[in-house]
Amino acid sequence: PAALCALGALFGLVCGCFGYRCFKAILFLSGLLFGSAVIFLLCYKERVLETELSLEASAGIALGIGLLCGLVTMLLRSVGLFTLGLLLGLLLATAALVAAVPVLPPPPSPWVPAGSLLGLALLCALLALRWPKALTVLSTAVSGAAAVVVCVDYFVEALAMVLHVYQRLRLAPAAPLCWQGWVALGAWPALSVLAALLQWKLTANGLSHTD
Repeated sequence: PAALCALGALFGLVCGCFGYRCFKAILFLSGLLFGSAVIFLLCYKERVLETELSLEASAGIALGIGLLCGLVTMLLRSVGLFTLGLLLGLLLATAALVAAVPVLPPPPSPWVPAGSLLGLALLCALLALRWPKALTVLSTAVSGAAAVVVCVDYFVEALAMVLHVYQRLRLAPAAPLCWQGWVALGAWPALSVLAALLQWKLTANGLSHTD
């Protein structure tokens, strides 16, 4: 796990700093991650053909279909941009919901946060089709910073911050974060802004991935 987290942190740095320059690779990875995650959850949580699949079988099926989804998002630019926008919307909605939980009264139904996640994700996906460069830079900056922060949280607090965010999204009581967790959580928007500025001014300056 430590080696995987170190690799994830490296991926986050590359994604955040050079996301738009590695446009095709980012489109492929976005499709791979989305496809693999969705299929893995479906296979592992549900019975497939009246058979309870093991963790390894579910991971293998998810990886195979994820590779296919990655190829689709890489070859079909509009699908890849839509996926990048979805990822950005989900991350922004997650941050907004976690920040709003201590301030606002609890929602009457869990469908309220779920609808907020889906609504903002779809909005960002449509905006990515309208302004592809700006939203690609923003999406890769935010997701790259999130990957770095999660990996740092693993090494410092064994994913205590991630568990805190998960409990907040479930509207369940969450254990309070210590100062390291708050520092990591606060570093996410700061790193996102820095990565977006770095791409816009340097690594993505003058580049245009248009059809």
